[in-house]
Amino acid sequence: MRVEINRVNDAFHTEAVGPNGQKIQFDGSAAIGGLDEGFSPMQSLLAAMGGCSAIDVVLILKKQKQVLTALKIIIDGEREAGKEPALWKTIHAQFILTGSPLEKDKAERAVALSMDKYCSVAATLRAAGATITYDVITNG
Repeated sequence: MRVEINRVNDAFHTEAVGPNGQKIQFDGSAAIGGLDEGFSPMQSLLAAMGGCSAIDVVLILKKQKQVLTALKIIIDGEREAGKEPALWKTIHAQFILTGSPLEKDKAERAVALSMDKYCSVAATLRAAGATITYDVITNG
């Protein structure tokens, strides 16, 4: 696996380019002289965990013949205070799933399998010391 990082401006804005031309924008906050034109690298870790888990959840629910019409994941994290590097200390993900039919127990099981077993990003963050929690809201 390979990605390329290219500087976009004379501040902190960079662009990551994947092997098939996919792009992600990164930037620093205004507080450090950035323009907030992209994710901070640490925000991207939270987003990557959400994206990783979303793929798992969709795949698992499809195998269970559940119809998922909407999926939203809201992720909040807190970093270690007063440390360098300031790693993620706690992360909470709220999964909001809508579908018909969508059985609540199957949705909860799909999220649990992803977050506790399959999502490599969550496992990587846990290995670095983060405590990860989650909850599931469904329409059924």
